[in-house]
Amino acid sequence: MDYATYQGIRTQEGCLVTVDGQALPLRLDLASHSPTGFEWGYRGSGPAQLALAILAHHCGHDERRALDHYQRFKEEAIAPLCVDRWTISGELVEMYLEKLEAEAALED
Repeated sequence: MDYATYQGIRTQEGCLVTVDGQALPLRLDLASHSPTGFEWGYRGSGPAQLALAILAHHCGHDERRALDHYQRFKEEAIAPLCVDRWTISGELVEMYLEKLEAEAALED
């Protein structure tokens, strides 16, 4: 399976996030946490929007899967990114999702 590559860079103008070199859509249609853009490195609205956007892209038409897990994905993968530039592979995103789904199944 071909996985996408997600990259973020913090610039003077703000945070730019791409998927395979193209701008990652905010996905405000799913949830509007941060209409002004993405952020990372803490547990706020900008990181929540980023987590949702990455999962929504990764999951494609399975938006429910993204919506079910983006807050935990934010906590585990996005909030700890305390750097100005990062790369996350789609393979790593899938590993996080499988882990989060297994944890959610144990909680039910």
